[in-house]
Amino acid sequence: MTIIKATCPTCGDVELAPDQLRFVVSSVSDRSFYAFTCQDCGDRVRKHANAEVVRLLTVGGVVPERLDVPAEALEPHGGPALSWDDLLDFAAWLAEDEDLIVAVTTADRSLSA
Repeated sequence: MTIIKATCPTCGDVELAPDQLRFVVSSVSDRSFYAFTCQDCGDRVRKHANAEVVRLLTVGGVVPERLDVPAEALEPHGGPALSWDDLLDFAAWLAEDEDLIVAVTTADRSLSA
């Protein structure tokens, strides 16, 4: 059986079986990670998995979960953050309009005018 050595920030080095790790390989390399629960202290530990760690865990028999990050999530976004008032206004707008399709197409036409 393969033993994976990892480090708990509280307890130091720990030994884990491949099925004791959660291993996520992302389409965006800096978002890949592995996580485990320390057997000694019970803390949940999550660490970044660079290309070398991804290779070692894969060779060690840890089954990766695939995470495809949509391109839209990586786009830069400007402007102010959505506020609670914005959200409540949107919910009120949705509640008032019985035919959402008509409301959206009307809103689109008024924006392009």
